Amino acid sequence: MEQTSPSPATIAIFSILAEVPDPEIPVLNILDLGIVRKVIIHPNGHFEIVITPTYSGCPAMDAITVNIRSVFQAHGFGEITVTSVLEPAWTTDWISEAGRQKLLEYGIAPPVKGSMDKKALFFEEKSIPCPRCKSIHTEMISQFGSTACKALYKCLDCLEPFDYFKCH
Repeated sequence: MEQTSPSPATIAIFSILAEVPDPEIPVLNILDLGIVRKVIIHPNGHFEIVITPTYSGCPAMDAITVNIRSVFQAHGFGEITVTSVLEPAWTTDWISEAGRQKLLEYGIAPPVKGSMDKKALFFEEKSIPCPRCKSIHTEMISQFGSTACKALYKCLDCLEPFDYFKCH
């Protein structure tokens, strides 16, 4: 199969999308988060950004849609379409490596690779490394952290609490 290079327009669009932060974790942009599914450039020049929410009913999706439109308007684009799709469901496996590193540097433990965590079925806790001291001696304090997509953990070595971006 022949690979085609992205068009200059597509490159420009993705460059602008990189300016749209996640409203809940501002060190991440929506490309880091992996919610941008595709960009469709229609024959009439109009384009559409297709996104998938991190979970159904995510309250940040309205803000993300507004922010996408605002950033493109600031770059001189007219009306664009932002379409939200639920299938396939977003998974933390879609977070980029750069995004995982940004989470860690921000003090949030990135999700463990592989979104299917069977330990949860047997009520076994995951070994989540502390983003500050890197210790694996941690414990979950609450299934819910600062947002619904994070759990609250505590490091048993440095005694610092931290958020863990839950797998799904």
